[in-house]
Amino acid sequence: MSLLSKVKEALVCLRAGRVTLPYPAAPRPVAGNFRGRPIFDAAKCIGCGGCAANCPAREILIHDVCQEIRVLRYVGRRCTYCGRCADVCPEKAITMSTDFETATDAIGDIGQTIELFMSTCQRCGRCFKEPSPLERLKQKGYRFDDLAHDRWVFGSRAYLDTERAVDDIRIEMD
Repeated sequence: MSLLSKVKEALVCLRAGRVTLPYPAAPRPVAGNFRGRPIFDAAKCIGCGGCAANCPAREILIHDVCQEIRVLRYVGRRCTYCGRCADVCPEKAITMSTDFETATDAIGDIGQTIELFMSTCQRCGRCFKEPSPLERLKQKGYRFDDLAHDRWVFGSRAYLDTERAVDDIRIEMD
């Protein structure tokens, strides 16, 4: 390699001019159909849980404190901003913002927590019926969202109709 070839290459690069964007100093506006971080509106939310059931990253957690109080928590660590939660929300309580710069030192800055009073359904006016203890025992799997550690555990929603949950233990008497 000669020095002349290196000088020619440097001149070609200098003639090209600036090819990078001045992003941090002058950010460009986002596109019209851009999906950023989801924003939850507690005034519109009815607590149906459709957003948590359809989130592929499982970033929306639900915890029923009692029959009347439901806690929804958006964790936001693995959210891909797909927008499924906003698509399935019947009350349009979730909107996708144009916020995409979500880097932070504290991960709790991204998340949102909503506490809802679930006395009656806002659409039909009926109370949500809690499953009886017998129905909870017949349930093979369940979904339990651990709010204390921001994680979820998922199981099937299949119920046992005819088969027993455990085999009887045989005790032999003398």
